[in-house]
Amino acid sequence: MWRHIASNALTFFVLALFLLAGVVTWGTGQYTNAGPLSAPICLQVESGSNMRAVSEDLAEQGAVTSPTIFRIGADYAEKTALLKAGNFLVPENASMAEIVDIVTRGGRSTCGTEVVYRIGVTRTLIDVRELDPATGSYVELAQFNPAEEEAPAAYGEVKERPDTQYRVAVAEGVTSWTIVQALNGLDLLESDVEQIPPEGTLAPDSYAFAPGDEVAGLLAQMAAAQARILEEEWAERAEGLPYATPQEALIMASIVEKETGLPDERGQVASVFVNRLEQGMRLQTDPTVIYGITNGEGTLGRGIRQSELRAETPYNTYVIDGLPPTPIANPGRAAIRAALNPDSTDYIFFVADGSGGHAFATNLDDHNANVALWREIEARQAADEAAPSDGG
Repeated sequence: MWRHIASNALTFFVLALFLLAGVVTWGTGQYTNAGPLSAPICLQVESGSNMRAVSEDLAEQGAVTSPTIFRIGADYAEKTALLKAGNFLVPENASMAEIVDIVTRGGRSTCGTEVVYRIGVTRTLIDVRELDPATGSYVELAQFNPAEEEAPAAYGEVKERPDTQYRVAVAEGVTSWTIVQALNGLDLLESDVEQIPPEGTLAPDSYAFAPGDEVAGLLAQMAAAQARILEEEWAERAEGLPYATPQEALIMASIVEKETGLPDERGQVASVFVNRLEQGMRLQTDPTVIYGITNGEGTLGRGIRQSELRAETPYNTYVIDGLPPTPIANPGRAAIRAALNPDSTDYIFFVADGSGGHAFATNLDDHNANVALWREIEARQAADEAAPSDGG
């Protein structure tokens, strides 16, 4: 009798093991297989939330089949305690495992509404936009110039949302003075600064911030980023360049940045100025003259006068030899790289060609021909602008 009971018990135990193994296999499949989402969603995880709340929200939105399996899987992967607050884009058919990774790996939010403060050379624009999960593209809700326009209603509405993200995007070639003035003018940042960081030391890039952050904190991030970029690019520089220090390379990079906005031209423009330095020629570049007039505080807003081209200032490269004493703007990584790895050319001249780019030359005769062609293009453009409209 006892042998019979023991045999039955063993049978039930083995059967239970098989059933448990089957359940584990099924649960693992549920956790790792493609999920039921038919279209992407934007999942909001509030600060202080937990995996139970997240799993139930996902179930309500049809992203997971079982909140319990989702939580068990997160626990087994030891990721429950790593849950991050933010807005996360959950793609179509994402598995539970993929969703757990999305909400625990960190980084800035990948969907929802955001406000981008775009600091440019001549103006600051504010973009209010929202990610459309279905397309993965941002939809613009509003754009305005705060210096000239009243804030639209969409701006106020988005700022009221606790999940809205904020970024400052600094364009290449903006001066330190312009950046500081723009940051001081942002209504969400605190503690305006008066001291302007040294020219060229702020990296053009996109920087996330939260309402109430201090201006000095953002400037410190920009300075640290630029120092890191310059160190990295200096380590990879070409041999035989006419720069004694990274600072001199930064000065050259700022000139390259102001001379061309075309990525493909940076290396050629850099080669012109490197060739001039090596041949003992003056740089003769207008952007340095302009910086000597404005000190980087705003734009000149007019042409350079002949008297200004003859004036002896530290930034007038028509008069001084070599580089000016400081950068004339904040160059991006691409311009720094071009200054430290210029194209190998014999060019020593360039002039606008009417297409947004430049015509390069190795000798004065060819350069004068390019200049004459540019003057003709300028004359035609002026005539077209002066021509009366046909009323159509």
